[in-house]
Amino acid sequence: MSTGVLSWWLFLCGASLLNVLAWTASVAALRRRASSIPPQTWLLLRLQLLLSAGYVLGCAYRSVFPVFDVQRLCLVDSWLSSVIVGRTVATIAELCFAAQWALLLQTLAKATDSPSALRVSRAVVPMIAVAELCSWNAVLTTSNLGHVIEESLWGLCAALLVVSFAQLWPGCRREARPLLAATCTIGLAYVAYMFLVDVPMYWARWVTDTEQGRPVLSLAQGLVDASQRWVVSHRWADWETEVVWMSLYFSVAVWLSIGLVHATGRLGSAFEPRLTFAGSRAQASMATTRVHDQ
Repeated sequence: MSTGVLSWWLFLCGASLLNVLAWTASVAALRRRASSIPPQTWLLLRLQLLLSAGYVLGCAYRSVFPVFDVQRLCLVDSWLSSVIVGRTVATIAELCFAAQWALLLQTLAKATDSPSALRVSRAVVPMIAVAELCSWNAVLTTSNLGHVIEESLWGLCAALLVVSFAQLWPGCRREARPLLAATCTIGLAYVAYMFLVDVPMYWARWVTDTEQGRPVLSLAQGLVDASQRWVVSHRWADWETEVVWMSLYFSVAVWLSIGLVHATGRLGSAFEPRLTFAGSRAQASMATTRVHDQ
């Protein structure tokens, strides 16, 4: 194994270990505060923890068994490195990650009574589910056009989330606005990366393959191929194009997943006074009505 590939692989494995420890520490921290957290918020946090676990563990698995899907390349000579296994793990993990964002936005949309944000929150998981289908099409047929559509959907979904979070800005308490601003900034950076780097990369690969007349597989052929064929490569040249996005995906994205657990609690509580105020007005109105009726 080349020094570059070995160093990169050790980084991925080390980051995954730290990520699992960070998730465990988050569980312990929230349990210590459980008695002071409102029951409804606690249920949301537990769901976020569960979804985050799916993403953290999925990324840890894929860090230990990295796979270059379309090329059928892997580092570890095992069926655990097969594309079919890796893509299945990735699908579950990515749907969990998407659900985390949807849950956060849904919580804030309900707190601020924002119909548009609520609609976006309900569209996130279905959009990513379609993106996953496109990804499966790409890895089975070995056509990068599926990845172009997949990554475009991820970028569009992130853009909708950013717009929705920005719309909620006026209803957010001042002390929580830096966190909301950071969320929007990270989202904008992600959208820029997807449409300026990731999507063009897959588009260029698809164009090159098409110009060279590279054959694609049928779904049935791809299913057999992805299940039974994996090519072990330890050459830096084979992995060079995957290093940046995999490194960010298995480190920064996982930190975001863990951070979403805490953000749900902090941002959710940032809108609670508004809910309480609205509830108080409703109760006062009802009380006034009862007095008049009497």
